[in-house]
Amino acid sequence: MTDYTVHPSAIVDEGAKIGAGSRIWHFVHICSGAEIGQNCSFGQNVFVGNRVKIGDNCKVQNNVSVYDNVYLEDGVFCGPSMVFTNVYNPRSLIERKSEYRDTLVKKGATLGANCTVVCGITIGRFAFIGAGAVVNKDVPDYALMVGVPARQIGWMSEYGEQLNLPVQGEGRAICSHTGAVYTLSDGRLSKSEETRSA
Repeated sequence: MTDYTVHPSAIVDEGAKIGAGSRIWHFVHICSGAEIGQNCSFGQNVFVGNRVKIGDNCKVQNNVSVYDNVYLEDGVFCGPSMVFTNVYNPRSLIERKSEYRDTLVKKGATLGANCTVVCGITIGRFAFIGAGAVVNKDVPDYALMVGVPARQIGWMSEYGEQLNLPVQGEGRAICSHTGAVYTLSDGRLSKSEETRSA
């Protein structure tokens, strides 16, 4: 008996660590070395490699492969068919397993449908990667990224709404849903402990 849900068509290799309340749907394969937190959801046809750590409350949508050396903190959303890599310059005829590069996706980040995350980078807390973007460099906390290659066009609240702030410069914005106050300074966005009524 387990305290997580596994569809009969899924394969969970012996040794995988999976937290309570997680849901593993059709045709998923979880490798033996994977470490998965609580209350995660894995959609149809997801693959999770051996050297992978996934935090609590993550959602990995259909057709996503989370390869070795990819690390997801709590609350990460991986949209349908988005892509991770772990080798920067792959060749079929050359063995490069010793050259895997770590990819870290920090707490609360959203990776939109069909986006690609090139290995060896860090995506900041609550960053938002638009659908179809190709991310090939580190992404700041709260940044809104779109395009090929991805470029920053704004800032997102933790609630998931674009804030009325310039990409560069100084400013303050209030999330209309939560009242949280965000401050932009020196190219970085931070969330204040104070809140104001929206």
